[in-house]
Amino acid sequence: MIKKKSHRRDTESTEVTQREHNSALRKLCVLCASAVNLLALLFILILCEPASAQDWPGWRGPNRDGVVASFAAPKAWPEKLTLKWKATVGEGHSSPIVAGNRVYIQTRQGEEEVISAIDLNTGKPLWSERYAVSYVMNPAALGHGKGPKSTPVISGGKLYTLSINGVLSSFDAQTGKLIWRKEFSKDFKATSPLYGTAMSPLVVDNMVVAHVGGDSGGMLAAFNAETGEMKWSWRGDGPGYASPIIVDIGGARQIVTQSEKNLIAVSAATGELLWQIPFTTDYDQNIVTPVVYKDTVIFSGLDKGTFAIKPQMSGGKWKPEQVWHNPQVSMYMNSPVIVGDHLLGLSHKRKGQFFGLDARTGATVWATEGREAENSAMLAAGNLLFVLTNDAQLIVARKRATAFEPLKKYTVAKSPTWAHPVVIGNRILIKDGSTLALWGLE
Repeated sequence: MIKKKSHRRDTESTEVTQREHNSALRKLCVLCASAVNLLALLFILILCEPASAQDWPGWRGPNRDGVVASFAAPKAWPEKLTLKWKATVGEGHSSPIVAGNRVYIQTRQGEEEVISAIDLNTGKPLWSERYAVSYVMNPAALGHGKGPKSTPVISGGKLYTLSINGVLSSFDAQTGKLIWRKEFSKDFKATSPLYGTAMSPLVVDNMVVAHVGGDSGGMLAAFNAETGEMKWSWRGDGPGYASPIIVDIGGARQIVTQSEKNLIAVSAATGELLWQIPFTTDYDQNIVTPVVYKDTVIFSGLDKGTFAIKPQMSGGKWKPEQVWHNPQVSMYMNSPVIVGDHLLGLSHKRKGQFFGLDARTGATVWATEGREAENSAMLAAGNLLFVLTNDAQLIVARKRATAFEPLKKYTVAKSPTWAHPVVIGNRILIKDGSTLALWGLE
């Protein structure tokens, strides 16, 4: 009897232990499921996380206006910059872009265009994807080479590029795998303007916007960012060499750009033409990317001066009204920046003249003597300006309303620098004729 009771107690104990074990397993499964869900949630959050302050996802930065989101100047500017790394990447005027700890650059090597991903901290290559891009350059632009001239844009883990001959492509930014590609030789007689494609794509509302075609006809079109399916198009004019910006004016989301012969605005949602202004320059070289000051759009062109217009709704239609025109200051290839109530840039007058205009009235506040550079790329960063001239001179200047006040000048390359620089924290990326370099500003 004693043994039977002991056996019964042992059995009961075993059953209790089994129940506890099963309960523990269930709790563990719940915890594991929770952990998996948490990891999935974290993964989703990472994917949806907004770009960091140092990201430079496309042409002229996050807002396509040449403004650096955050920058802390060193206590004392060094006599020389520190070269962190330099990599041979290929030819072209395409500017580098940055997402996280990766740099992406589009270049030409021989008769191929190459898309490369590079580790920002070390300069080591991560991947590259190349494809044949045969191109015959116009004799008038031989000095600028066969491109590419368009700057890529990155969004949602995908990289979008536009080749010198107008081919639009989507790549996986992590691996470099081609996702989709669009070419337009069946749509237009010429697939690029006279001097090659230079406009840089824009991503808005999960659409990639690009102005494709050439001087004999083209279209500003939006493509589904995931599939490449065309969502809308406006075929009123071929592309210029400027890049589109997104503008919110009067409650309407508008895409504004210089086309071949006009300044235009279309609805970001539908592509419907909202307004346009006839605007031409010699040899149809509309190059300057417009900028926005409050509710006005500012633009310029070779020997045309600088304009500010205010789009307004009247009688159910949009009408662009001229606010001011400064005929003394004209921009050729330089795209300006807005600093407070001032417009800063490089006029082609007097063989390259830095200037500051009152953005409210268009009045010239200051201008340098001239002979500064054929072209410059200008960034506004905190209380400073970074000005990279095409002859590889990087000028650091104070942002002042009354004068141009350089603090330091550095030589950052041994070949021409037409691509825009990128300021990342206390470092700056410089693309010259064939190399990409990271310089320390400390």
